[in-house]
This record gives sequence, structure tokens and C-alpha cells, in this order.
Amino acid sequence: MKANFDNKIKLYGFNNLTKTLSFNMYDICYTKSAKDREAYISYIDEQYSAERLTQILTNVTEIIGAHILNIAKQDYDPQGASVTILVCENEIEETSIDALKKDTPGPLPEIVLAHLDKSHITVHTYPEYHPDEGICTFRADIDVSTCGEISPLKALNYLVQSFEADIMTMDYRVRGFTRDITGHKLFIDHKINSIQNYIPDNIKNNYNMIDVNVYQENIFHTKCKLKQFDLDNYLFGYTKKDLDSKEIKSITDKVKKEMDEIFYGKNFDESYYK
Repeated sequence: MKANFDNKIKLYGFNNLTKTLSFNMYDICYTKSAKDREAYISYIDEQYSAERLTQILTNVTEIIGAHILNIAKQDYDPQGASVTILVCENEIEETSIDALKKDTPGPLPEIVLAHLDKSHITVHTYPEYHPDEGICTFRADIDVSTCGEISPLKALNYLVQSFEADIMTMDYRVRGFTRDITGHKLFIDHKINSIQNYIPDNIKNNYNMIDVNVYQENIFHTKCKLKQFDLDNYLFGYTKKDLDSKEIKSITDKVKKEMDEIFYGKNFDESYYK
């Protein structure tokens, strides 16, 4: 029996499928001195404090149509923050389900569509820096895990636009199974061939993107690296005008090397850009 994903599937009992989106973003910066580095870390901690991250996750909750049960948040010393939100599900209207099943980028947080159950949303931040090279890297890990009709992929559009990252890695997996009214097992309840289907074209055009998908296991992976490079976007507290040509070349190589190592998941030696 083949499930019809274009209409609401008639299930026996609750939809037990667990859908998990893991969204990881990286922001790269170059600082000239220890003082600049400390200023950058302080800036990141302020921009992505537990309070602000809570607001971002609250917006995610609204987009996927959830009702908040509990919020736990924490700023850390010396740096970083975490937020965890537990959410639950209510009755879902058929029109809302139809809108959510479309293989299109999700909305920005103006409309609440439905409610979720046995679900959670978490974020953890990791500001860090190279001890000698002046490179600073800010990483944020967000997990949106839902159990029920709605896919957390609908929050991806908003997450991408909230962080404007240099590097992004995204994983989406559907686990478990549910049953239709005949008792037939369903291991996925929506069409998907790539996470990229849920990212708007104007965003995709800004990134080089690679997919690694395992369709038979309902596992999807996409990673992205920003195409355009302007060194001014990676300097903290000064601009290219403050540098000579040799410094510009050296810093550019360091920043690009950092981005490539994160994107490809491996270290490159000193001759990488020579």
C-alpha cells in the first residue's frame, strides 16, 4: 500500500513519527589583538544571549505551531548560552496540515498554524578562538524535534535569516513509524528529496551547497558556504583601509582557510593557499 502524501493520511491513533532538524551555523571573524578578541566575544554573548535566543526559539515555536510548556535558559561564564523549550500539540485543522505539507520554504513568524506534542526545541552557542592566529568562530547548534503531523523544516527559512551565517550544516531525520487505519506502517508522511526544498531561492543563491542524503533511511544532510567574500565583513573594529596589501592577503587566507576547514570537515596544511 502506498501512502498518499497529497491529502491528510487517516491514521490509527496518534502520529508517532519523530522528525528532527539539526541546524548548525558558524560566523567567522578576525581580530588583531587580545583586546579585540575579548570585545568580539562580548559582542557575540550580547547579541546571542539566552534572552535573545529565547525570543528566536519562541518565534520558531510559533512558526511550527506549538504551545510552550516550559522554558529553561542559561548564560555561561566565560561565554556561551543555552535555551531549551518543551512544547505540546493540540487539534490540527485540515487546512493547516495542507499548508504545512507543501514542499516550500516556511513562513516568517506571523501565523500560528497548529500545536505539537512530545516535542522540544534547543539551542547551544559556542564562541571560541584560535590562540595565535586571530581567528574567532561563533557556532550555534539548534535542534527542533517534533512528534506529530508537522515537520520542523518549516522553521528553517526563519532560522537561516535569523543568523545570516557564513557556514551552515543541516540534518533532517524522520524516525519511528505510525500506522494508517488499516494497520499499515508509515515510516514517513511527507514528500522530501532535499532540505534545500525548504530554503528560499534568494538564500540558496548566496551559498555553495552540498547534499548527502540517505533516502532509504529518511536521512537528509545539506551543508552551505557563503559564495561572496568581502574581507570587511570579517574584520572586527577596523576595515581593509587600515591594512596594507600584505596584511590583507594574510588575513584573507586565514579566514578562507577557516571557512573551508569547517565546510569540508578537515584540516588543511600551511600550503593550502600558497
